[in-house]
Amino acid sequence: MENLGFKERRAFSRFSVKILLRYLNLNLTGEAHTQTQDVSAKGICLVTNEDLAAETPLDIWLQMPDNGEQIYIKGRVVWSNMIEPNKYRVGVNLENTELNPILLALKAIQVRIRHY
Repeated sequence: MENLGFKERRAFSRFSVKILLRYLNLNLTGEAHTQTQDVSAKGICLVTNEDLAAETPLDIWLQMPDNGEQIYIKGRVVWSNMIEPNKYRVGVNLENTELNPILLALKAIQVRIRHY
């Protein structure tokens, strides 16, 4: 596939893993539930039912699939793209944290293996 001038700017590897989460849009009231599409040490990609504007601050609680532990992180929306009506992929830059994406991916994989 041709590159077409796109230059990858991510400094951290992303891991495709689905982790349930809830987030609070700090520009509005109320919270929403969704899941990650992928994770890295400094960012996550969410699938949401709402178009979140760039720079929207979020409080996020990841729910670990192995033990139900909730990991709290703060983030800020970097981009949002509609993938179908009322469904968006949202890139979130994490603030003041470094997730261990390998650990998160392994926890999600471990749970999937146990269910097979």
